[in-house]
Amino acid sequence: MQFFPIFLNVQQHPCLVVGGGKTASRKVELLLQAHAQIRVVAPELTSSLQALVDAGQVQYRCGLFEADDLQNCRLVVAATNDRAVNLYVSNLAKSQRVLVNVVDQPDLCDFIVPSMLERNPLQIAISTGGAAPVLARLLRARLESAIPAAYGQLAHFMGSFRDQLKQRFNNTTERRDFWEGVLQGPIAELVLAGHEDKAREALEQYLTVTEQGQKPRGEVYLVGGGPGDPDLLTFRALRLMQQADVVVYDRLVSPAVMALVRRDADRIYVGKKTSNHTLPQGEINQLLVRLAKEGQKVLRLKGGDPFVFGRGGEEIETLMEEGIPFQVVPGITAALGASAYAGIPLTHRDHAQACIFVTGHLKDNSLNLNWSVLAQENQTVVVYMGLNSLGEFCQKMIANGLASDYPAALVQKATTSEQNLIVGTLSTLPELVAQADVRLQSLIIVGTVVNLHQQLAWFTPPPKQTVVGDETVNALHAPVEVGALQK
Repeated sequence: MQFFPIFLNVQQHPCLVVGGGKTASRKVELLLQAHAQIRVVAPELTSSLQALVDAGQVQYRCGLFEADDLQNCRLVVAATNDRAVNLYVSNLAKSQRVLVNVVDQPDLCDFIVPSMLERNPLQIAISTGGAAPVLARLLRARLESAIPAAYGQLAHFMGSFRDQLKQRFNNTTERRDFWEGVLQGPIAELVLAGHEDKAREALEQYLTVTEQGQKPRGEVYLVGGGPGDPDLLTFRALRLMQQADVVVYDRLVSPAVMALVRRDADRIYVGKKTSNHTLPQGEINQLLVRLAKEGQKVLRLKGGDPFVFGRGGEEIETLMEEGIPFQVVPGITAALGASAYAGIPLTHRDHAQACIFVTGHLKDNSLNLNWSVLAQENQTVVVYMGLNSLGEFCQKMIANGLASDYPAALVQKATTSEQNLIVGTLSTLPELVAQADVRLQSLIIVGTVVNLHQQLAWFTPPPKQTVVGDETVNALHAPVEVGALQK
């Protein structure tokens, strides 16, 4: 390797920055974060550097670099736009054995400043040896999205138990195994969620259980898998998907989302269709309890959001009764994903000042909804699980006051490469859907916002046929993989 990776302690050590421009300013900010004593030498300063000087945070000498500026320095950064000056600083610093960095000139450097991810006290440095700094910044950005800010607090939490763990476990292997169990279970999740007091209690209990050779109780993660596109998952959802021992999933979870689950996790399918349940809801609830009591980390993965017609509330009621620890991770619900990717805003100042979500499939298989509330203009109505009752729904809306030519649409497999949009009216949509032979996940949207779908189309999928009124045209919308809409 070209550079030896090292983290250098410069706290309260004199460090010199040569240059007063924007690049120098960025280096000064980094050194301040490391609590260095900073001197800047330059003929003039940016306003931000001058503010630091005025605040007494940085010492400043106005002028050109001189050899005496290196006295007692721990390191020096040359950040001028003059290569001759930078070369002079580099040669002189090396002759005096002062570590030197010349910005964007790795051939003149003793050390380079990597792209850094800071989660104090956790630090992650990424370097390409000066060859491709933009690539290093891109990788850092990806890590930013994968490593929550609370990981710094998790590092502090672990550090506070180091001495205690050394006394309880005789060797590093035992301590490593213990910490791996903590980091992959509910204790770490408590810290990341900001419940450090509860995490400390749980860790003490885990210590006792581990020393007694018992198997700790597991946990359930109730996670919303979103409408289908894996890019729409939350960071927490992805993290829990990667650490679960077993996943209990329904038919609305897309294959692309399932592909992100830990590869060696057991998979249990509990999908439901109308009048065709792989497992009744009560048995699903008890399955989650049993798996958790076996000590497993259970991922209950649902399409969309678990609390929007997803029966998530019923499941956690059972978990609470059984004393099973759990956490809920919201997902982008079908209505939000379908409307956004179809170019149909759910609210709009000129069209809809309210939005109502309803289910077209009640517990007793009836369609007993509050029609006087639903059949109103200036609002949007979104119907989940309404495919089989579409004709009756549209008739009821017309019978309760909406015009027969009131706009209505059906979105099938939203946010996926197979997304299909069928646009019509309350009187025509049922027949259009029947002609299209729609059988899979779908969502119904009723409201004048539907008329905006062509104007606001932003998404271009592979060519696909879409029915709009009495015409057949190429579809305008669809993104990435199989979706989760009809819940």
